[in-house]
Amino acid sequence: MQAIRRRLLGTSSVDRRQSDPDQAESEFQPGRGQGRLAATARLLRHEWVVATFAGVALAVLLTWPTLRHPWTTIPGDIGDPTLQAWQVAWAGHALLTDPLGLWHSNTFFPESYTYVYSDTLLGYAPAGLLGHGVEAAVFRYNLLFVLAYALAFVGAYALVRQLGSGRTAAAVAGIAWAFAPWRLAHSGHLNILSIGGIALCLAMLARGHGWSLRHGHRPALHRPGWIVAGWLVAAWQVSLGFGIGLPLVYFLAGTGLAVAAGLAWSRWRNGRWVLGRRVVLANLIGGAVFGGVCLWLATTFLRVVELNPQARRDLSWTEWFSPPLRGYFVAPADSWLWGDYHETARAELFWPPEMALLPGVTLIVLAAVGLSYSVFRVRHRVLLGLGVLITGALGLGSNLGDRGHPGYLTLSRLLPGWDALRTPGRMMVWTSLLLAVLAAGAITQFGRELSRRATPLDATGSQAAETAPPAAPPATPRPRPAWPRLAGRVALLVPLLLVLAEGVNRTPHPTVPPAPAAIRSAAEPLLVLPSDGLGELHVMLWSTDGFPRIANGLAAFVPNRQEQIRSMSMSFPDPGSIEFLRQTGIRSVVVMPDRLAGTPWDGVADRPVEGLGITREEVHGVLVYHLEPGGGEQPR
Repeated sequence: MQAIRRRLLGTSSVDRRQSDPDQAESEFQPGRGQGRLAATARLLRHEWVVATFAGVALAVLLTWPTLRHPWTTIPGDIGDPTLQAWQVAWAGHALLTDPLGLWHSNTFFPESYTYVYSDTLLGYAPAGLLGHGVEAAVFRYNLLFVLAYALAFVGAYALVRQLGSGRTAAAVAGIAWAFAPWRLAHSGHLNILSIGGIALCLAMLARGHGWSLRHGHRPALHRPGWIVAGWLVAAWQVSLGFGIGLPLVYFLAGTGLAVAAGLAWSRWRNGRWVLGRRVVLANLIGGAVFGGVCLWLATTFLRVVELNPQARRDLSWTEWFSPPLRGYFVAPADSWLWGDYHETARAELFWPPEMALLPGVTLIVLAAVGLSYSVFRVRHRVLLGLGVLITGALGLGSNLGDRGHPGYLTLSRLLPGWDALRTPGRMMVWTSLLLAVLAAGAITQFGRELSRRATPLDATGSQAAETAPPAAPPATPRPRPAWPRLAGRVALLVPLLLVLAEGVNRTPHPTVPPAPAAIRSAAEPLLVLPSDGLGELHVMLWSTDGFPRIANGLAAFVPNRQEQIRSMSMSFPDPGSIEFLRQTGIRSVVVMPDRLAGTPWDGVADRPVEGLGITREEVHGVLVYHLEPGGGEQPR
């Protein structure tokens, strides 16, 4: 009966299998459970799932031992990482308690807009919603540190694949970019390590516009959803900080102008638009969100400069941090493979953390090969090579031309905000990405040659045809020898292993200083002494336990009110300093005797308090001075 019914309907099961494979698959599955298992297996074998898991696994392995003691140790040093752990924690806390007060953090009391005194890492705010306290802040930072490397790998992999490379080539490019030796110098700068959104947004935008280096523009592959997603990822990348995000802003703006000019030219010549309405609308929506985020952040930073003119830095900072040409061939000390070998060369650099810029020896060699031997077209290789030269020249800062003119310092005078990018060497983000694309082109071409060698030979000794069937029955193809294919596959693994070796680190992981219990017991707003140096960053991290308002903080400049507080507190406790602190709003002063030696506050702990109208108590070796009558722990 079913056969008759199918015949009456005019569709057989074979026809349905050919027209709708998904329906046929479900029809012949023995059970729903097995179907779900099969779907799960297919998902886990999907290229992007495998690439994501591989990126996370590589990040855990190549950043080890970051996750060995993630609650108590931190990679790099106990300076900037503790600041950035506080930044992420504050963003999450503000979102939960007072989103409108996001920019006015609990530090640098009583100043305003204090959260914007440096790159904010605002894009990581959702992570700040998880957990509370100092240990949670340290764990959160370590997790983001590892995931930043993973995202950089996935982003570069996706971009290079979209541009037309093979899987192995994309893996090499992803590792070479994400784990490049130069990035090991920034193990304490999460804002510099967080570059994955750059490559990922470019991959999404290219995919949405149906464009690749290998195949050019294909309108049939337009995907407006990917375009919007690409702009959103770009906005997220900028929210992590303008230090890395501003060059992306100008790159996207310049590319947009070039594309618009090309479209206008095509319209004038051919009388039609290459891009459809949906693509244009997707760009308008995504671009508006991206521009809105950039404008929001830029106006906030400008507000900080308006309130604190000393925050504006002149171009002497750029000249100070400009690397010499030889810096491109010197590895940081944390490089396992090259660190010791380049010790002498590194000692000749004025500031190695910003001048040891080796992108990887393997990457340089492969990129050089990719200029003449590649799957990409010649004109694209020329453009990529020019991009390497231009970004590399900009990275030299004032060491190019007439003290940076034309070059990096020219951009500092022409482009709004560029003068705040005082470290030209960080242009290596773009130089190494272009090198990775060139390298991927060479490896992909080598893989294509292997595929041709794997094609069986016909009876005449030429490659078997893959087109229409011959008029006469073909002779049995002769298989090629197996050893060339095997040797080729092994050869493809060599660059993969080499870039892995160059990414191995020996980054230190010091223990984070524990928070004194006295800070929790002191009434806010409070001041912790001594108040200078890296100790300020520790106080900021300790304040993640409840986020009391503190007068402490460390930035690239010293706010006027903080300078006054520091100056007056050097004579604390005396009538003048106590009165000034009270007028400022300070209710408690926490003194750490073990940190006073050699500072302007040396001897504070030994000064008497009788007759000054304040009280003092000791909490586990730390002194707490209560400036308010009847002081002690009070609710915050």
